[in-house]
Amino acid sequence: MDFNKIIGHEEIISRLRNAIEMDRVGHAYIIAGQEGSGRSTVAYSFAKALQCESGQSQSCNSCKSCKQAESGNHPDIIYITHEKLGIISVGEIREQLVDSMQVKPYSSKYKIYIIKEAEKMTEEAQNALLKTIEEPPEYGIVMIITTDPEKLLQTIRSRCITLTTKPVKEKDIHDYLIQNYGIDEKRAAFAIEYSEGNLGKAILLATNEEYEQLIKSVIDLQTNIFEMDMDEIAEAIQHCSTFKMNINDYLDLMMMWYRDILVLKVTGNPDKILFKDQYLVIREQSNYLSFNELEAKQKAVDNAKERINANANMPDIMRLLIMTLKEK
Repeated sequence: MDFNKIIGHEEIISRLRNAIEMDRVGHAYIIAGQEGSGRSTVAYSFAKALQCESGQSQSCNSCKSCKQAESGNHPDIIYITHEKLGIISVGEIREQLVDSMQVKPYSSKYKIYIIKEAEKMTEEAQNALLKTIEEPPEYGIVMIITTDPEKLLQTIRSRCITLTTKPVKEKDIHDYLIQNYGIDEKRAAFAIEYSEGNLGKAILLATNEEYEQLIKSVIDLQTNIFEMDMDEIAEAIQHCSTFKMNINDYLDLMMMWYRDILVLKVTGNPDKILFKDQYLVIREQSNYLSFNELEAKQKAVDNAKERINANANMPDIMRLLIMTLKEK
């Protein structure tokens, strides 16, 4: 991936290319934004351009360095890994970054470290990283990728150049989906509205092999949730379990249902909702669900997503969620 192939983020790309051209590259960057918004792609493209032997602000794709970057085997572009699902430990930061940075680059001008999911660093890990970014070697660059920069120490944030991804234009997402995946207009339009400017989310939904079943399952649940008995709830939970690999999409779609109710309640405009074919059901629910109830239900979905992502038992979490959403 190169800068000129990235969809959106023109302001960030311009800033990074100018830094290369003016030889004013920083030693530490925070690239923040939603999951799927292109943060990792921006970081990778920047690293690839920095190491390119052409010396230009755009990677040439033909030199040895570019080919190594494309293959994922560049010795001077290092991705920090972690064993535990929710934690990046101090040992991992010290071994893979702090100690490693003392060794000069193997073949390039820079030695670049990319930390994905940086919000998972423990406080001890962040303090170890802080010492390195306070006094980095001339060749050292750290790129910190996060969904939540507030979870980083203020001392780290103050020493980094922070770049935040913004929503991509709907037309750009539309053209990308149509040209690259050949989906129909209705499916593209649904994915675009669902993504709210997040290209990664739009791609995931639009290319999901279970697209139709996924959406139908959410609609069936949200349409009938207040009339469901315990057997039907158990059946719904079992159905949810079939989407285990896509459970975040499932929960995000549930969240969008409540967003639609809220939008219709505030604006009365059906053109602004995602589930347009379910307008009558959404309108009915908007009449008897209060703003406080909608907020509580959205919070319940958020909590369920956090617990499932923390590897909690999905059927138990979904049972609690459905029982909570059923209340009115």
